[in-house]
Amino acid sequence: MFDITKVHAAPSKDLLTPDNSVMLFVDHQPQMFFGTGSGDRAAIVNSTVGLAKAARAFDVPAVLTTVAAESFSGPLLPQLAEVFPKNEIIDRTTMNAWEDEALVAAVRATGRKKIILSGLWTEVCLVLPALSALEQGYEVYVVTDASGGVSPAAHEHALQRMIAAGAVPVTWVQVLLELQRDWARQETYGAVMEIVKAHAGAYGLGVVYAQAVIGAHAAG
Repeated sequence: MFDITKVHAAPSKDLLTPDNSVMLFVDHQPQMFFGTGSGDRAAIVNSTVGLAKAARAFDVPAVLTTVAAESFSGPLLPQLAEVFPKNEIIDRTTMNAWEDEALVAAVRATGRKKIILSGLWTEVCLVLPALSALEQGYEVYVVTDASGGVSPAAHEHALQRMIAAGAVPVTWVQVLLELQRDWARQETYGAVMEIVKAHAGAYGLGVVYAQAVIGAHAAG
């Protein structure tokens, strides 16, 4: 019989932490945004930058990649590049990022097995590396609102295909708060609140209000 008295206050190994995850940003580029029709483009940009700032706040390694930047798709989203000014941007010819040796080497060099994946388009540039990484033993968490497909159906069907293969759908705020997990972690609390206020919409406005009325240390 299950004895609840023997349960310890320990987190699940499935949880994302600053020590077990790596973020992979795939093809957030102008040409790819032009073809994105699954959601509001400005909202996807906002979510992507919020996710990137979460990586920076928690020192989660970030791998940035583009496809055919000079010949077709254009440069990496400037707001994303600004968050990681020292990161190399790996440009590829392959639609499947996981077929680029430099990118795979960059992910492996982090030693992390949980890949937090976002990009454009969901049905190509996310599905292909997600399935490839899953097959090689990685865990893949797809940030749905920092990604987009050419249509709502394309985005949704791609998510369903990745989920069926074992990927986990998440949102950028979910990732941010999962990395924080405890409001007593003061070393990242301030940065988290600033990210929320800048990028989390109504939630961010709520934090602004709470800090104004209750005080600067009002929890999110």
